[in-house]
Amino acid sequence: MALNEKQKRLCQENKTDYSDIKALYINCTLKKNPEKSHTQGLMDVSRAILAENKVDVENIRATDYDIPPGVWADMTEHGWAADDWPKIFKKITEKDILVLGTPIWLGEKSSVCSKIIERMYGQSAQENDKGQYIYYGKAGGCIITGNEDGIKHCGMGILYSLQHLGFTIPPQADSGWVGEAGPGPSYLDEKSGGLENDFTQRNVTFMSWNLLHMARALKDNGGIPAHGNQKKLWNAGCRFGHPNPEYR
Repeated sequence: MALNEKQKRLCQENKTDYSDIKALYINCTLKKNPEKSHTQGLMDVSRAILAENKVDVENIRATDYDIPPGVWADMTEHGWAADDWPKIFKKITEKDILVLGTPIWLGEKSSVCSKIIERMYGQSAQENDKGQYIYYGKAGGCIITGNEDGIKHCGMGILYSLQHLGFTIPPQADSGWVGEAGPGPSYLDEKSGGLENDFTQRNVTFMSWNLLHMARALKDNGGIPAHGNQKKLWNAGCRFGHPNPEYR
């Protein structure tokens, strides 16, 4: 995906080293490869910005995997014939940045996106090497496309879910494109205007850089400080200065 001149100039002017940062983009389109995904088109702009800054970027399309619904680590232990989720979960835990991309259907994120969040939630109680929940120390964002209203509504739900699971959400961590209220052209369609839309290109650029800055800050500071957020210590009786006498 070619970047516009403003986006290229920002990359060229950058002085910060992001080469040790790893990012995962999960496209939650309803389409399987190789069918064209408009969500992927906008995700590719963000990916290109990160790649220009030497970030290790990986992109997957969720529909290319067998991912049953559920909240268990491996759904083959609960009656399903196959489950690729353990491989995807491993990718998430190895990255510093996660971006979820989704189309809008009936004003909501896709069913595939909901399923990914549910599967992530199922393992959110696992812990990192500091005893914090597993997603602590990672930056999260989202990209949304469609030809109907709902970017902010979908963004609210996705970003709330990510922060609740432990991700750190930087300022303006979402971007999207919705052309003429449907039925109208989608992002990559000829004459849609999406590739040239300054508002969309500005937002996807701001989102990408804010994710980079947040991931850099988290990595340089060893993630979120491990005090007052460790479940095992709470269960063992540590109350981290809780003022309620019942918890002393």
